[in-house]
Amino acid sequence: MITVRRAGDLDAREMAELLAAIVKRGGTTAHTGDVTRPTILEWMRRDPDRSAWHVAEDDNGRILGFQFLEPHPDLPPEACDIATFVRIGQTGLGVGSRLFEVSRQAATELGYAWINATIRADNQGGLTYYQSRGFETYARHPDQRLADGSVVDRVSKRYDLEQ
Repeated sequence: MITVRRAGDLDAREMAELLAAIVKRGGTTAHTGDVTRPTILEWMRRDPDRSAWHVAEDDNGRILGFQFLEPHPDLPPEACDIATFVRIGQTGLGVGSRLFEVSRQAATELGYAWINATIRADNQGGLTYYQSRGFETYARHPDQRLADGSVVDRVSKRYDLEQ
């Protein structure tokens, strides 16, 4: 069974380990550097009044994935950005679906009108995930340089919230 709850400081280490494994494997996230507990805590504190962080865990309390919403300087104030990370080997099991149910509600409660997801164009799993949630492509960003110097195209997708 998958349970979704708000993320807290005590989750930061396991969240960092989960994301660090994804970064190390490569190819699906724009994050390229080290991800540590302090990194996650810093992100969680960027704008706590306009953000929502959730974890999905199994019956043993092991974090299977996490998702967060937050404002982004490239977006208008009525929009938030979303990021989703699922433990390697746990994709396709409903983790992302359960997380998005809760995040969509949180975005509405925070007063957002729409959610933006910007995904690497070569991340077929991510593109499919957001498309299956109802996100629609509205922009393509060619030749985006990542922190490690690699260059990828990125796709922005939009999900309109009903208010």
